[in-house]
Amino acid sequence: MNPLLKVEDLHVSVGGRRVLRGVSLKINRGETHVLMGPNASGKTTLVLTLVGYPQYRITRGRILFEGRDISDLEINERVRMGIGVAFQRPPSIRGVRLGDLLRLIVSLRAPDGSEGPHERFVDGILERLGMDPTFYRGRHVNVGFSGGEIKKCEVAQVLALRPKLMIFDEPDSGVDIDSLRLVGEAINAATEEFGAASLIITHYRHILRYLKPDVVHVLHDGRIISSGEPGWILERLERLGYEGYAKSLMGGS
Repeated sequence: MNPLLKVEDLHVSVGGRRVLRGVSLKINRGETHVLMGPNASGKTTLVLTLVGYPQYRITRGRILFEGRDISDLEINERVRMGIGVAFQRPPSIRGVRLGDLLRLIVSLRAPDGSEGPHERFVDGILERLGMDPTFYRGRHVNVGFSGGEIKKCEVAQVLALRPKLMIFDEPDSGVDIDSLRLVGEAINAATEEFGAASLIITHYRHILRYLKPDVVHVLHDGRIISSGEPGWILERLERLGYEGYAKSLMGGS
């Protein structure tokens, strides 16, 4: 069986600067993978390349989704195939109500023509994230939202899509402990409910106490330098830091 996502020797340049230098990884259906690394290591570049942003130019390698090479596909085509992304810094959208946006997203993957099921599904997503539907449905997207509300709003949009692959770029950034728990539990529940795979991008391990990761990858200087069992890698990262961990791998210790 083909992995859901397969990244092969991916080299990516942005504005003429090489950022990714040969990234390879595989994610199977139903798995949760975590990608960690220091600032400027290439984590967000990988996310935006997977989504298909044209500024992120693949100079070598390819991206396979369900066995199909999607390296040259447009963003909307990748979304229709079942790739959903929660961005690190989403924009505020004045004039667009959150409830309307979520219903539209639901219809992209479940165009059954009936509003009732969509409305109930949207309300269920918001409630799962601790967001009262009667209050949040009518609010403009991210306008006046706190950091935690913005993150939960982004997660809600991914869940509304019911994708095959969910990508979350730093869902723990600027989020308080209660919101972090709700976000982590919602991702877990959606992974099991949809049979989806998840790729979580993070600097720290805070959100991992609420997730069930199968594999942790460490990205450093544009390359994945380590992949494996979460407990072992996380313990060493916490003890050594990213630079120390990278040096320990080179030294064989």
